[in-house]
Amino acid sequence: MALVISNGMNIFTYSNFYLALAVSLILLSVGSIIVFGLTLGIDFTGGSIMEVQYTESRPSTQDIQARLMDLELGSLQIQPVGEQNVLVRMKDIEENMHQEVLSLLGKEVQELRFESIGPVIGRELTKKTFLITVLSLLVLVSYIAFAFRKVTHPVHPWHWPLASLLALVFDLMVPLGVFALFGKLEGMELSIPVVVALLTVLGYSINNNIVVFDRVRENVFKNKGLGMQEVMNISIKQTLSRNLNTSLCTLFPVLAIFFFGGETLRAFSLVLGVGIVAGLYSSILLSPPFLLKMVDPSTRTQGQH
Repeated sequence: MALVISNGMNIFTYSNFYLALAVSLILLSVGSIIVFGLTLGIDFTGGSIMEVQYTESRPSTQDIQARLMDLELGSLQIQPVGEQNVLVRMKDIEENMHQEVLSLLGKEVQELRFESIGPVIGRELTKKTFLITVLSLLVLVSYIAFAFRKVTHPVHPWHWPLASLLALVFDLMVPLGVFALFGKLEGMELSIPVVVALLTVLGYSINNNIVVFDRVRENVFKNKGLGMQEVMNISIKQTLSRNLNTSLCTLFPVLAIFFFGGETLRAFSLVLGVGIVAGLYSSILLSPPFLLKMVDPSTRTQGQH
């Protein structure tokens, strides 16, 4: 199966390999999530988080724990950040306890942020986040089914949303798998901004797929003498530069945020950046070949009569 992107270039000669690679990446991502897990932030578990910066030399983790050990802070976690900063995670605390913790950390400390979320709110956010993600997937797939309902040959109406769903699963699992790995290596936690990044990725993914599928639908009606494979060749060729430019123009600022935006935005930009790359891959090398495989073999190389 060859998909000509430009004169003399066939990148779908190995379309089976691209499909196998996508499935392998999904399985690796699932394995990463199972092995490393997704560390939930206080948005979902409830608790308090404080980030401070030492104006002088930063004490060791053991020293900070010793200063706070007499306070009832629940499961206390100390995480050094950069050269001078420290993240302190603890149970949900009141303002008077907040001030006591701050004073025990030392006079040379400058507080950068403090967030506190109760356990009830954390559980409610968890349920709402799961519901929003599922609803988003259903809405996106339903929209594809509605938008392409009039194309009945050679592609059946249910083929379009099925190919889109595979792309969405790929674009969701790959960033989560990479995030699980970084969570293990760098202590990244799943938070509301990360969920926002994932939902943004789904939006980018479906947009890229719609651009390609819409051109395929248009060319199906314009070129009834061509086989479906050739129609898809033409469609990918016509939309490739648009998808590349859109994805790269978004990716470059995201990379800048990842490297220079500070620790707070690092997890958000990681998920968004990986998702953009995954979305570009799925819109060109995953959903079109998968869609073509579902088409009646007799129409792949021969036009409609």
